[in-house]
Amino acid sequence: MEACMPLRREMLIDPVDVQVDDESLDFEKAKEVADRKASEISEDAMLIAWFDRTSGKFSPPVECGGKAKPAWLVYAETRGANIVIDVNREMYVFVYLG
Repeated sequence: MEACMPLRREMLIDPVDVQVDDESLDFEKAKEVADRKASEISEDAMLIAWFDRTSGKFSPPVECGGKAKPAWLVYAETRGANIVIDVNREMYVFVYLG
């Protein structure tokens, strides 16, 4: 089985960068920040996919196999996701439909 494709910045479409200078930043705090930022862009923003580099987890838990992008990101994009919030330089990435 091939390893999952690692996320690189150039794979993200028009990411909105958010820097959080907090050593206690974890997934839940990063998600709260991203949710607030996404709601500033679209009041109806709906989270479609996310990536947590710290744990290596992502959602939805789709099978690996993307050739150009990770499968979780392809999943979001093919469902119309159009808001990408990048917290701390791809430490946490949240993709929303706005």
